[in-house]
Amino acid sequence: QVQLVESGGGLVQAGGSLRLSCAASGRTFSTYVMAWFRQDPGKERHFVALSWSAGGTYYADSVKGRFTISRDNAKNTVYLEMNSLKPEDTAVYYCAAGRLRLGSPQYDYWGQGTQVTVSS
Repeated sequence: QVQLVESGGGLVQAGGSLRLSCAASGRTFSTYVMAWFRQDPGKERHFVALSWSAGGTYYADSVKGRFTISRDNAKNTVYLEMNSLKPEDTAVYYCAAGRLRLGSPQYDYWGQGTQVTVSS
């Protein structure tokens, strides 16, 4: 069982930056694919970025060049550095942990979410 706790959300003006953190419990953090998703109220949850357990990252086109995902396996933590924020980045951001199955990540564990609000 893995528990995920996000932090770092808040209110920021357009063009500003925030760094989200997701702390994970357990001793197998380094073996998980770690990802960030975001969700507007009443809408579907959308993929933002992931960090492969073996290294490497992947981003949604909407955040490519502005957001950076990183992980510190010694601290069981994954980060999302968000720069040049836009009002459309406003959402609840969720951290997820999963494994690669049948060629794609399947996420077994989710955090409670942290609100990011970008004012224009």
